[in-house]
Amino acid sequence: MKTILGSALIKVADEVWIATALLHRENPKREDFSVSEIVARARRENLSSELRPGVQVHAYLHCVANLPPNPGRYRMLYATGKNTRRLFRETDDFHPDRGSGKVTPRKEDIPAQYHSLLDWYRDKFIGKRKSAEKSDPILDLRGLGKEIWVGEDPDEYVSRLRGGWE
Repeated sequence: MKTILGSALIKVADEVWIATALLHRENPKREDFSVSEIVARARRENLSSELRPGVQVHAYLHCVANLPPNPGRYRMLYATGKNTRRLFRETDDFHPDRGSGKVTPRKEDIPAQYHSLLDWYRDKFIGKRKSAEKSDPILDLRGLGKEIWVGEDPDEYVSRLRGGWE
């Protein structure tokens, strides 16, 4: 569903994403928000002349990546609990039928004052997580135990350990 904002059209899903992104940016220590907080933030932002009933159902269901699509296939939010949501991250699991779903609004589909949210999402919200998630527990073991043969040739160390093997 779209609404007219001045000369621009804004989709309900984009409105929900904007409200959630604003909550994250304003509360960086919070991991998630209740659906009622998202709806209240959308109401406060007043992107349409009045809060549309679709905002709540989009926050509960239509925009939620890890729920079956009904009918929307958006992946804008992630359900962290029955009534709590956060913005979706590409590393999150999602319902297989939502694989091609939109993750963020298109810049040209939202009012100009919210364009910086897309950069914030990419650089701060996703960016800080990507560096933490790039860590591989197996690869992190690289170099572990190297102090065992300090001052000794590794080949000589192994030969000494195997000494007496038949």
